[in-house]
Amino acid sequence: MSNVVIGCEWARKLRDEISKAVIGQDVVVERLLVALLANGHVLLEGMPGLAKTLLVKSLGAALGVRFERIQFTPDLLPSDVVGTMVFSPKDGAFSPHRGPVFANLVLADEINRAPAKVQSALLEAMQERQVTIGGGTHALPRPFFVMATQNPIEQEGTYALPEAQTDRFLFKLLVDYPTLEEEARMMECWGGVVSQPELRAVSSGAELLELRHAVEAVRVAPAVGQYILALVRATRALAVPAGDGALRRLGFGASPRASLALYQAGRALAWLRGEEYLSPRLVQEIAPDTLRHRVGLTYEAEAENLTADSVIGEVLRTTPVPVI
Repeated sequence: MSNVVIGCEWARKLRDEISKAVIGQDVVVERLLVALLANGHVLLEGMPGLAKTLLVKSLGAALGVRFERIQFTPDLLPSDVVGTMVFSPKDGAFSPHRGPVFANLVLADEINRAPAKVQSALLEAMQERQVTIGGGTHALPRPFFVMATQNPIEQEGTYALPEAQTDRFLFKLLVDYPTLEEEARMMECWGGVVSQPELRAVSSGAELLELRHAVEAVRVAPAVGQYILALVRATRALAVPAGDGALRRLGFGASPRASLALYQAGRALAWLRGEEYLSPRLVQEIAPDTLRHRVGLTYEAEAENLTADSVIGEVLRTTPVPVI
């Protein structure tokens, strides 16, 4: 069976299973599958009631991996996330007690409700796929993903994520309201008191690790690689003060992680779409989700009602596209 057929079939069976519990959000689901293939974490941002938590939970059930949900609150402690050393009176020794982060898919629900000391507990786990408990290093299971949610409108009792943490997310996905037809289907399916449908595992962590090798077969032309670099470096150019007094849109541009993320996620998206090479069109499609959380708007830009997406759109419009 060809890589094209394998990718399309894998995506189809996961989408079909997730759709039993979540109606719509097709683009978000596809991006989540891309993140799985690219070994990246995802930050989901959207209004309350848009099924962000249900979506991640359904993904874990369909993928057939161990799933843990951590509800972030202001009184949460780092040991509640990674674990701690526990004293045993029987033998007088301390042993590590592993926290909920020791799962394949970890949902950090409302991650911006916990203070920085708790958020920082995830930094090592997200980057090195390991945690340190009592001076000892413990490897996390493979595959390992953090998928976090946050509410963009609430201010009370929230803590903004530091740039060092947001940069570790492959994507920041904006979850929007469903369409009229999708919301009508929700009422028809779940307007009663019947519980959500039971989802079955249609894949596995082992299968996902195998599929990543197939993604490596997607070719990237040197011109496309240079295009990715040009897009990322263009965001940094916008953070340099202009000598003519023009509006400086960004306080900082995207880091080298952005280049790697565009490259890796682009190949995964191409494979998922059944394509054998990464095209500039796919790079452009995935760029906003990869870059919006890696750039910082200046106060002047915010006063002009500019957004990260509008600045990234300008970068995409002004950067020459290679002809492949």
